[in-house]
Amino acid sequence: MKIFDCTTFFDEKMMMDVRFNILDKHVTNFIVVESLFSHSGSKKKLNFNINDYPKFKDKIKYIVIEKEPSDLFSENQINQNPIYKRLNSIKRIEQSYNHMSKEIGNAADDDLIMISDNDEIPNLNSINIKDIKENFIIFNQLFFYYKFNLLYDKIIWPGTKACKKKYLTNFSNLRNLKNKKYPFWRIDTYFSKIKKINLKIIENGGWHFTNIKTPEDLFLKFSNFGHHDEFELSNLTTEKLRDKIKNKEVFYDHTADKKTKSRWDSTYKLKKFEDTFLPEYLIQNKTKLKEWFD
Repeated sequence: MKIFDCTTFFDEKMMMDVRFNILDKHVTNFIVVESLFSHSGSKKKLNFNINDYPKFKDKIKYIVIEKEPSDLFSENQINQNPIYKRLNSIKRIEQSYNHMSKEIGNAADDDLIMISDNDEIPNLNSINIKDIKENFIIFNQLFFYYKFNLLYDKIIWPGTKACKKKYLTNFSNLRNLKNKKYPFWRIDTYFSKIKKINLKIIENGGWHFTNIKTPEDLFLKFSNFGHHDEFELSNLTTEKLRDKIKNKEVFYDHTADKKTKSRWDSTYKLKKFEDTFLPEYLIQNKTKLKEWFD
């Protein structure tokens, strides 16, 4: 069985290097998609350089998206209803996902296709993929903030999604797979593209290393990511982000109701996590990555 690891790229050079090193012994090909446009629609330069990763160069398949989706809502429509701004972001994200199909043409029906954000790293050491009988897989992951060893223990993150190629309808459906195994009598699952009965949820399924960036890079990220419209209303600044990192406080309450404005002003404290439960590569390279450890 071959394993195809599919992800998108904005500017996360260090995180991609960590990802490649952790997954290298398991993965056949790394599929990396980068767009000339951010999720907010801003034009951007290409930041991924395959020559930065010589050890993995033969495994990497790099895809560049040169055009915006053709069906974006107009500025007039956005001015009439701000929801169209978010919907345009979703269209750009789905475009990135679905471009991944260009590089899995040589995958066999029983090969495994994984999709993640590049900071969601599945733990493939703890399982034997060949033993899994379910059609779809979700890797529940520990959630880390700012540093590789600062744990956000309030939630478990449903990160990497996977299936054999023969069950893949498109990458957007796989990415949006619901983190719940539905009972067989739920009739709606037979028509849904994202609700599944035949689902394996893997606990201890890896690590979500989110927001491991400088305050300046975090501000750039949030100004351009899928929820940029929410961030624009949050009043978070580079200095406020710097204070959050210094105080080891989460800035976004992932458990709050989405209509709650205060979710962007969380004060929840992160917990220091034992290094022994981190990926072996991080433990072995702690000195090299010391800036990103607490």
